[in-house]
Amino acid sequence: MKRVLSIILGGGAGTRLYPLTKLRAKPAVPLASKYRLIDIPISNCINSEIVKIYVLTQFNSASLNRHLNRTYHFSGFREGFVEVLSAQQTADNTRWFQGTADAVRQYLRLLQEWDVDEYLILSGDHLYRMDYSKFVQRHRETNADITLSVVPIDEKRASSFGLMKIDSQGRVVDFYEKPKGEALKQMQVDTTVLGLNPEQAKINPYIASMGIYVFKKEVLVELLQQNLEQTDFGKEIIPASAKDHNVQAYLFKGYWEDIGTIEAFYDANLALTKQPKPPFSFYDEKAPIYTRSRYLPPSKLLDCHITESMISEGCILKSCRINHSVVGIRTRIEADATVEDTLIMGADFYEPFAERQSGLQKFGIPVGIGEGTTIRRAIIDKNARIGRNVQIVNKDRVEEAEKESEGFYIRNGIVVVIKNTTISDNTVI
Repeated sequence: MKRVLSIILGGGAGTRLYPLTKLRAKPAVPLASKYRLIDIPISNCINSEIVKIYVLTQFNSASLNRHLNRTYHFSGFREGFVEVLSAQQTADNTRWFQGTADAVRQYLRLLQEWDVDEYLILSGDHLYRMDYSKFVQRHRETNADITLSVVPIDEKRASSFGLMKIDSQGRVVDFYEKPKGEALKQMQVDTTVLGLNPEQAKINPYIASMGIYVFKKEVLVELLQQNLEQTDFGKEIIPASAKDHNVQAYLFKGYWEDIGTIEAFYDANLALTKQPKPPFSFYDEKAPIYTRSRYLPPSKLLDCHITESMISEGCILKSCRINHSVVGIRTRIEADATVEDTLIMGADFYEPFAERQSGLQKFGIPVGIGEGTTIRRAIIDKNARIGRNVQIVNKDRVEEAEKESEGFYIRNGIVVVIKNTTISDNTVI
């Protein structure tokens, strides 16, 4: 895998994940109590022995840069690196990235300097564990110009994805974006060609792109230089190249979730608490997910009742009740608080004990969850200060609301408390 260069697309403004992306780039959004979204593709690369990694981004990239600089350091005896490439103005181009392909095109000169055979293009907002070496090996065995990683899809979900048709050799011959009715039926394929057994193929007769690609180096350079008006890989570059290039499909059979929306992000995080076996597990010694080492103390639980939940390190929880929730680093939860079906992202710092006891904080309310507070079906972003006897329960069952001045949004019925927000004592949401 020394001959592969990985390019992770950091995404645009992350509007579907707002307000979690208000102060950070989408790949820097916290995940599973202690990780960040960007840790998933980078860890998959490292576990696949692909260690030349660029991350392309343009929005709110300061926290992402800080996380990558503190986390990923390779030995001086290896040529590995993880580096952010932010959108920049040059004499040749004064525009922001216009799409996934345009982002790569703007840094093409730098990418061409590397003596590699393939470019691996990845997305920064998916949750999955994948050995990319098998993906690249399939690309080489079929002598493909482009290989797409695809997932098998049943008929119920198929119309929500961009679908592909393949021939008997696994070559992609047609694309259709979110087909319905008769057009959907026309996109059925024999997925046994890609490795499913007949029973699985009957249940999942469609294939959808994961937004993960391997390009031959010269093919990517040619496509980006010749089609300057095309700015997106999935919608323009790849469909247009299928006629004249060998575009192959590689079937991925494991868990994969696009967590680009608030609801999908919330569901994917809480699914990690399922027992006995969650759909995705971080407990894999052979393919670990890496993140920044913070050297935090163990969590302290004082007379708590906790069920079906994940508690990160460095937390202090007092006489509280927590059910089906994910609790992030350095979280403080006071006595008689109830947290259910909630993702708490934690805090970036500890407040001095004397300040918490005296109530002399700058904001008047300590970081964390106050005494007697109840929180249900919510996402509490980092450094939130939730006062005493607060009710965050979406009492009016609102599906969508924008209350930025009050410190929260509601998305798909999920209350999202904005980072660094203070919610006063006795507030009801």
